[in-house]
Amino acid sequence: MEKVTVVFWDVQHGNAVYIRTPNNRHIVIDLGTGSYGENNLEFSPLLYLKNRYGVTQLDYVIVTHPHLDHIDDILNFDKLSPKVLRRPKHLTKEEIMKDVREEGKPKFEKYFKINERYKYPVSPEDDPSNQDNYGGLIIKGFSPTKCSTSNINNHSLIEIISFAGKKIVFTGDNEECSFNELLDSSDFRETIKNADILLAPHHGRKNGFHGEFVDLVNPKLTVISDGRFCDTSATDRYSQKSRGMIVQKRNGNKEKRYCVTTRNDGVIVVEFGYDDDGSSFLSVKIG
Repeated sequence: MEKVTVVFWDVQHGNAVYIRTPNNRHIVIDLGTGSYGENNLEFSPLLYLKNRYGVTQLDYVIVTHPHLDHIDDILNFDKLSPKVLRRPKHLTKEEIMKDVREEGKPKFEKYFKINERYKYPVSPEDDPSNQDNYGGLIIKGFSPTKCSTSNINNHSLIEIISFAGKKIVFTGDNEECSFNELLDSSDFRETIKNADILLAPHHGRKNGFHGEFVDLVNPKLTVISDGRFCDTSATDRYSQKSRGMIVQKRNGNKEKRYCVTTRNDGVIVVEFGYDDDGSSFLSVKIG
């Protein structure tokens, strides 16, 4: 069996994803912390990977954008010695630090120090754009740059992974301006279309919902990484635009879902790839 495992951690109103490739390389997208489900606000996905999954080094880390709920675990970054870091490099320190509260500054200072270290070319054997390095997993990223930097949500990286004919789209906190920019690209439109799973932009809030974008993605299932329900949630909209798929609860029950949330469903684990007979599969476990 060749498979990709994707873990959407329950990290309150933040984002943190772990991906294990078919050849056992380790990828992290965003660095949120805390867990409502486990009632542990100190929960660190990075330390969990190290101590419980036995991951000694990350091959690739993607920070979609430097907001605190996406870099909260940054102080544990060096404990897993990532080989490659991708982030919106065009944003300046001044733009990033605007409106940062005093208690968050040490984590941002750590982010800037790390940013300085990852300025050198990526070695050919670690290049994420070469799918052979990652067991056939195709990783493709897009970076919006044209919107005002007064809202760096609109500078979030969007990443798409695909393998065995299955596809997941990760979106950061992009809003209308950056989606309008990216949708002008035929390459972007072709890459995102008809995905199996969409990680909803901006934690499923209404200001991250873009109808044309979601229509193109046309997901079977939308995943929302969110905290407590708020008035600006667009969960119903994502449910209406998702095709639906059978998901399995950890108690063994199965049900058809259109949208799952870390708030209600806890950690969400997706597996996809090839069975031993060569047929492709996709499974989702929740709860």
